[in-house]
Amino acid sequence: MSATSTTSTTNTAEPLAIAYSPCPNDTFVFDAWAHGRVPGAPALDVTFADIDVTNGMAERGELDVLKVSYAVLPWVLEEYALLPCGGALGRGCGPLVLTRGPGTDLSAGTVAVPSERSTAYLLFRLWAADVLPDGVGKVVVLPFNEIMPAVRDGRVDAGLVIHEARFTYQDYGLHCLADMGEHWESTTGLPIPLGAIIAKRSLGAEKLRALAESARTSVRMAWDDPEASRPYVRAHAQELDPAVADQHIGLYVNEFTADLGDAGYAAVRGLLTRAAAEGLVPPVPADALRFP
Repeated sequence: MSATSTTSTTNTAEPLAIAYSPCPNDTFVFDAWAHGRVPGAPALDVTFADIDVTNGMAERGELDVLKVSYAVLPWVLEEYALLPCGGALGRGCGPLVLTRGPGTDLSAGTVAVPSERSTAYLLFRLWAADVLPDGVGKVVVLPFNEIMPAVRDGRVDAGLVIHEARFTYQDYGLHCLADMGEHWESTTGLPIPLGAIIAKRSLGAEKLRALAESARTSVRMAWDDPEASRPYVRAHAQELDPAVADQHIGLYVNEFTADLGDAGYAAVRGLLTRAAAEGLVPPVPADALRFP
């Protein structure tokens, strides 16, 4: 994990502490804001961290604004509000279960997952509840970048992968056993909820609305001038091929990033309601997702 600080040229107030991942979708979304190009937006003090780290930050109440998994919301909504923009939902972009070949028996095997507090994990457990009558064998947590090598090398029987692994798993000679997003979409008709932007409720309703507008403006500026974000994306893409980075952005930055809308909120409520029914997360009060 690394951290950098930026100071907006349009606002000299105390910088807002924010953490998001170095993945291309996040750096694309926040580029304009992080570099002071969003008029009137607060300056940002940016920490780059993987989603499992930011989930932990949220549970400990660290930082003002965080990109987290939707799966962690039941534990943090008392302190944080869900912003209606800046996050990641979509279609055809869900996590995959990878194996070395078809026919792997997950009920007797070991499955590596990136986190047990991730949306990917919830989608995996909901899929397993529907299609695996004997359940899942052993689950182990590995950093997401170690999962495909672990499957390839036989250290685990299967791996739950996210993000750019959708585009690169064949380079490891791996087989896609199941697509969690495809299952979610076919059973619910809803988009796939992945990553959320949350901000501390203590900032107040007016400030929260201003933050949401800053995030929305940053997204739209990135769409209007994609070239402007390229240096920021490339600097933090962890040696990702530029073509894969572009695919990543195209898949995860969409209309739901600008505004969750009715379908987006329905997807989030549906995920958390189903997960609570399976005992995976605590129940979420009906009004907890409402934005100030």
